[in-house]
Amino acid sequence: MKNKFENNIELLAPAGDFSRLKTAFYFGADAVYLGGKEFSLRAKSSNFSDDEIIEAVKYTHALGKKLYVTVNIFAGNADISEIEKYAVFLENAGVDAVIISDIGVLKIFKAMTQLEIHISTQANVCNSYAAMQYVELGANRIILARELSIDDIGVICDVLSGKADIEVFVHGAMCISYSGRCLMSKYMTGRDANRGDCAHPCRYKYALQEEKRPGEYFSVEEDDNGTYIMNSCDLCLINNLNELADAGVASFKIEGRMKNEYYVGGVVSAYRRAMSGENFDYMAELEKLPHRPFTTGFTFNDKNKEFEKSAASISNHLIVAVVTENNQETDVQIRIKNKITEGDEIEILSPSGSNGKTFIYSGDTLNVPEQIVSINCPYKLEPCDILSKKVR
Repeated sequence: MKNKFENNIELLAPAGDFSRLKTAFYFGADAVYLGGKEFSLRAKSSNFSDDEIIEAVKYTHALGKKLYVTVNIFAGNADISEIEKYAVFLENAGVDAVIISDIGVLKIFKAMTQLEIHISTQANVCNSYAAMQYVELGANRIILARELSIDDIGVICDVLSGKADIEVFVHGAMCISYSGRCLMSKYMTGRDANRGDCAHPCRYKYALQEEKRPGEYFSVEEDDNGTYIMNSCDLCLINNLNELADAGVASFKIEGRMKNEYYVGGVVSAYRRAMSGENFDYMAELEKLPHRPFTTGFTFNDKNKEFEKSAASISNHLIVAVVTENNQETDVQIRIKNKITEGDEIEILSPSGSNGKTFIYSGDTLNVPEQIVSINCPYKLEPCDILSKKVR
C-alpha cells in the first residue's frame, strides 16, 4: 500500500485499561479512545478512574499522541449535573477530545469547555445534512454510521472538507442493530445498551418453538458451534484502506475496548504495517486473533450476504503472556495470561525484528493468570511484546 497514510491519516485504537493503552501505542496507534467509570457505552470494560485518566493523558502526551474519552450514553435528566462536573474534569485533565452521542451532552460540553467534540457512531450520521448540522453545533469530527457505502462516505467527506474530520470504523465487531441503537438487552435483561450495559443478547443461541409443542426447540441454522441467527460478522477493511483514504477519511478506527492485549496489539500492528506499505500477509495475521468471519459490511457489499452470515467467534492463536521487562541475558520477565506448558511453541508479536519468530518453551507449567515470572527466551524482547501459541 502507498505511504500516503503516513502522517496523514490517524490510526485510532481502543483502550479498555492502562495495559491496553500502552499496547496500542507500542504497536503503532496514533491515538486511543477510552471510557471513564461512567457515561461510557462499555460499562463492562475495566475503564479508567479519574486518576487513571489524568495519568493516561500524561503518558499519551509524552509520546506526542492523542487521547479521546467516550461520553456517549444517551443521558437522562438524572445524569445532567454529574455530566457537567465530568465535563469540567475532562477539560482540566487535558484530554484531546470527547466522543458524544446525545445532543444534550453536546450542548453541555460546548457551554462549559473548549474541548474538541467528536460525534459518536451512535448518533447514526448517514448523510451530509446531518453531518453539517453537527458541525454547526460545534462538532470537530463525525464518526459515521457503519451502514454507509464508500460512495456515501465520499460525499460526506467532500461536503465537510475543511470544516470537520471524518472518522470511520475499519475493523472489529459489528452490532446487529442500526449503529448500535439496540433495545433487546434492556427488554430481555434490564441492562440498557444505550447506557453502556449491553448483555449482548444477539450473541445468544436461539431456536424456534412451535406453539403446540412446548418445550421442543428447533434449531434455525447450526454449525459446529451452535446457532447464532443474529450474530453479525466482524468488519475488516484492511484491504480497502486506499479507497477510504481517497474518499477523504481522516481517521481509521478499530473497535474493541473489551478485547485483550493480544487483540489490540495484533490488529493495531496489522493496520499500522499495512498503512506503512509493508509487504506481508495482513489477513493471515488477523486470522490468528479472536474474530468472527470477516466482512466489508455495508461499505463495499451491496447485498451484505457476508454480513448476514451467522457464526461463532473463532481464532487459531491464544495469548499466553505479555512481556513486562527486557531480557536479562537469556531470561525475560512476563505476565501470564493463559497456560504455558513444556514443549509449547511460543510465537512473538512485536513491532521489532522479533515479530513472528517462535521458540519452544522449556520449564514448569505456568497457569496462574497475572503472575509475573521469568522464562528463557532466545530473542531480545521489549515490554509490551506479546507471546501466543496455536490453539490445538
